[in-house]
Formats: sequence, C-alpha cells, structure tokens
Amino acid sequence: MTTTAQKRHELRLRRHRRVRKKVRGTAARPRLAIYRSNKHLIAQVIDDDSGRTIASASSLEADFRKKQSGSTVAAAAAVGSLVAERTKQAGISSVVFDRGGFLYHGRIAAIAEAARAAGLEF
Repeated sequence: MTTTAQKRHELRLRRHRRVRKKVRGTAARPRLAIYRSNKHLIAQVIDDDSGRTIASASSLEADFRKKQSGSTVAAAAAVGSLVAERTKQAGISSVVFDRGGFLYHGRIAAIAEAARAAGLEF
C-alpha cells in the first residue's frame, strides 16, 4: 500500500472504532453493519449480545453478480432493499445503523435509504 492509501485506511479504522463505541446491537434492535470495498458491498444485521448474524446481503452473491456490478449506487440500493427484506423475514423491524467508518455518502447512503424505503426503521 502507498502512504496515502495507508493513511486513508488508518483514518477509516479510527472512525470505525469511534462509531462502534457508541453503536451496539441488541436482540430487539440489532446493528446493520456495512462494509464497502472498491468492487463490492456487504451488509449484515448483527445481534451483538449473542454474537450472531441475523441476516445479510452482499453484492458477492452469485445471483446478484449475474445482474450487475457491485460498485454502483444502484447496486447499493439493491443490497439495501435485499437486507431489509431478509431482516423483516427474520422478524426484526428496527435496527441501529453502523456505517463502518465510511462517510455517509454515495453507496453507504444508498444502502441506508433503500433499507428505510423497504420498511426498516433506524
């Protein structure tokens, strides 16, 4: 990694630790955790008390990869609505949003807005 890339990564991890100090998922209101790479997105709904993942969606899934690339805002919206649908099937309607140290902009915001539109409460 170059020095600039290392610095950006360290700053994101610092923001992530700062956010995670305040955000905690419970059984009644789990945490919607987002990870964004250059090519893909991963969204998980996590119960931190029991340490288990309730629902997840990713642009790495085989049927998703056939349809579109994972690095667009449209793909982020699709992942957000998919994770919201799976979360509601698990009987959860309210979550805490964990942006993972990423800025609330672009693909991260698209996931959140699509999940809200699909019926999840933040």
